[in-house]
Amino acid sequence: MKPTLIAAEPVSAYDAKTHLPKLLARVADGERFVITRHGKPVAQLIPFEPGSAESVRAAIDSVAAIRRKLSRSGVTLAEILEPDETVRDLAHAGHRY
Repeated sequence: MKPTLIAAEPVSAYDAKTHLPKLLARVADGERFVITRHGKPVAQLIPFEPGSAESVRAAIDSVAAIRRKLSRSGVTLAEILEPDETVRDLAHAGHRY
């Protein structure tokens, strides 16, 4: 399913921190916000949309198809990983904690 583009109101990180309960109430009513830091967008606050079993199955099937294609091409996970990199590292690449 393709996400629907909806305009989101910008909110500074400071205001989001200060007024989070009010923002969450508004988000629960369907509003969307873009959290900004120094005027630049850094995050979105959007209503929660539970995934459907069909969309989860479609994503899994898509990953399986990509893995089959790569396997037929002779590409292995060992070739993708850097020295001393684990599959977990690859899965979490780019995450900030």
